[in-house]
Amino acid sequence: MLASLVNSARLNGLDPETWLADVLEQIVSGAIPVNRLDELLPWNWKADREARGQLERVAA
Repeated sequence: MLASLVNSARLNGLDPETWLADVLEQIVSGAIPVNRLDELLPWNWKADREARGQLERVAA
């Protein structure tokens, strides 16, 4: 299962360690409710990070 997660992150152009650390932190801290766990999938996580980056560039 871990290999599948790591490979999914890689296939989406992510650093698996960065992605997994952030996902685990969000789950453990309760920052994301159970009904929104799909947002932590690599492709959704990447899109969210890219959108946040664009917002930060516009705000600066």
